[in-house]
Amino acid sequence: MRNAAGWPGVGRGGPSGLSRDGGPQPSRARLRCSGGQRQSRRCQREGNNRVYQEPSLWRVWVSTDHDEIEKVAKQFGAQVHRRSPEVSQDSSTSLETIREFLNHHHEVDIVGNIQATSPCLHPSDLIKVANLIQKEGFDSVFSVVRRHQFRWSEVKKGENKMTEPQNLNPAKRYRRQDWPGELYENGSFYFAKRHLIEKGYLQGGKMAYYEMRAEHSVDIDIDIDWPIAEQRVLSFGYFGKDPLKEVKLLVCSVDGCLTNGRIYVTEDHKEMVSYDYRDIVGINLLKKRGIQVRLISERDCSKSLSAMQLGCVAEVNATNKLQVLENWQKDIGLSWKEVAYLGNEESDVECLKKAGMSGVPADACALAQKAAGYICKSSGGCGAVREFAEHIFLLLEKVNSARKQMEEVNSAGEDTGGK
Repeated sequence: MRNAAGWPGVGRGGPSGLSRDGGPQPSRARLRCSGGQRQSRRCQREGNNRVYQEPSLWRVWVSTDHDEIEKVAKQFGAQVHRRSPEVSQDSSTSLETIREFLNHHHEVDIVGNIQATSPCLHPSDLIKVANLIQKEGFDSVFSVVRRHQFRWSEVKKGENKMTEPQNLNPAKRYRRQDWPGELYENGSFYFAKRHLIEKGYLQGGKMAYYEMRAEHSVDIDIDIDWPIAEQRVLSFGYFGKDPLKEVKLLVCSVDGCLTNGRIYVTEDHKEMVSYDYRDIVGINLLKKRGIQVRLISERDCSKSLSAMQLGCVAEVNATNKLQVLENWQKDIGLSWKEVAYLGNEESDVECLKKAGMSGVPADACALAQKAAGYICKSSGGCGAVREFAEHIFLLLEKVNSARKQMEEVNSAGEDTGGK
């Protein structure tokens, strides 16, 4: 049986993945979050869904020289190819790394190089591309996107000439709706057979392009790309083959999340805490959307909570937060995917891991940040609850679109989508 590996990069015998061009900054970029998920995790989900469709042919490989990327890759079921120092330089190319991988895996005859910095790629795209190679006999397939941009010739400083139109007649300018536009290679993925890669090509032989939807074509190269990518992921990203469920319960740690963790003591030994009114608004908005909000604290802060008049169920003096969370989840009759948790301390880590949606304030401890799916820009007691509420609302909008994604994945095998 022939094999393919998926590479974040993908090849037949399995999809595989690369830390782009071996540099240290791209490695860190793959661990940064967008839409509440690390980029490396998102890329593996896309590839793993391909494996789910045809488990006998595909595997997901991640090629890296970075310890944390390797840890995350294995955590989510990918196999890891540890790159040699020779192909881990800032100047190393994806092609060099893939060729090294093939030297160690003679069973692989097709490789799909998936860029983890293209966060809106969907499994349905990969399935259609694989069909172009496996069923229609193409040797290589690469991704393109349609753009409606008029191009002009460059005039360098000191040159005595005028710019010239490249793809339009200025006297008869197209309206956008009357012009089909042009196809541009967007670098999201490259699929190629082994014999081409061994010759030093990712594109060649009988070639085809695969046109991605414009809203799915977003790339992350520099820091200013992140805000755009994050919003695009929330609207058009892939969140796994399991349908999203609506969050019905948010559990929030009081000290360090709802408050900033500071406790003021008066001369008569009374405690006072401060809170941000924006967080109260966030709690009220969640409740209006039908989401229960419950509070948890390791100390007795019942008087402070009573003064806030939040109207939320609260558990104080909690010595085991996870046990409290499990009891609430069972009592209400929810799945873990319907539970969200906002915490900030080591005592919150297991709760963050259990909850279907998890977040921490910007100033949470390192262990909590590592366990969370979303890291707020706001600190505890300074709007973090409101921000996490907005994050929940954005992800809830994904529920209907996620169902639509699954319909596309299920029907993708019948539609190649390439040219």
